[in-house]
Amino acid sequence: MSGLLLTGANGQVGWEVARRAKARGLTLHALARSTLDITDPDAVAQAVETLAPEVLVNAAAHTAVDRAEAEEDLALAINRDGPTHLAKACARVGIPLIHLSTDYVFDGTKTAPYGEDDPVAPLGAYGRTKLAGEEAIRAATDRHAILRTAWVHGVHGGNFVKTMLRVGKDRKELRVVDDQMGSPTFAGDLAEAILDLAPRLVAGSSGSEGYGTFHCAGMGATSWYGFAKTIFQIARPWYGPGPRVEAIPTSAYPTPAQRPANSILDGAKLARVHGIRLRPWTEALEAMLAELSNQTGEGSIP
Repeated sequence: MSGLLLTGANGQVGWEVARRAKARGLTLHALARSTLDITDPDAVAQAVETLAPEVLVNAAAHTAVDRAEAEEDLALAINRDGPTHLAKACARVGIPLIHLSTDYVFDGTKTAPYGEDDPVAPLGAYGRTKLAGEEAIRAATDRHAILRTAWVHGVHGGNFVKTMLRVGKDRKELRVVDDQMGSPTFAGDLAEAILDLAPRLVAGSSGSEGYGTFHCAGMGATSWYGFAKTIFQIARPWYGPGPRVEAIPTSAYPTPAQRPANSILDGAKLARVHGIRLRPWTEALEAMLAELSNQTGEGSIP
């Protein structure tokens, strides 16, 4: 595979895809929002035709879950209309599209991990707009891989891990929700999965079964409370003793957007079809925290 076009290059996942693609020696066109506005269909069409990639990876998204409740039109433009333009451009030139979606397309009422064919019923604007993007891609091109992921964290950009380290540095106690379950996902691992998947889609390695919707998240599951506790336990060698973490119900921490109580994703299909499975979330978190400490200096949090 010689050419990859990446949108959303400044986001958590896009940044990881860009640096890891370069490490693999791939020809990469990494475009941030300042370079390509995916909500502009003409700009999208021109970029795809001019750069002539073999595969397009869309990591651009409106991911501010609570803010989306107040700006759903903007979220729709980025999460639905942008992917629509990208998918149509890919279809015109005959290349596959890899697109990131979310666990928040589910309502969280299922007690077991969610599979790709489980009914979708998003609870908020973010989930609705991401689902609309999925539907638009399916309507525009068959050569797509929609990767639903969850609870993403990484060394670049803002995320739950960095927030916990930052607020935990100055507090003796933190109260964290314990009745929402999910699968923490390291952006670096997700990027590696994308780069492993891309050449398979270009080559058509798995035939028609290789396209469609897949779940791609860290193995295992926890609550936000469990996630926070584990962050401070693993981070102790670099950041010192963390605060005491108290478990609270969602009702004690109201937010503009409603979150699913269970959004654990089952990654068996991606493993079966493409041989790709992310490592356990705790192992990935340890790698992320070690890298973060090396980048920023021991005890420093960006």
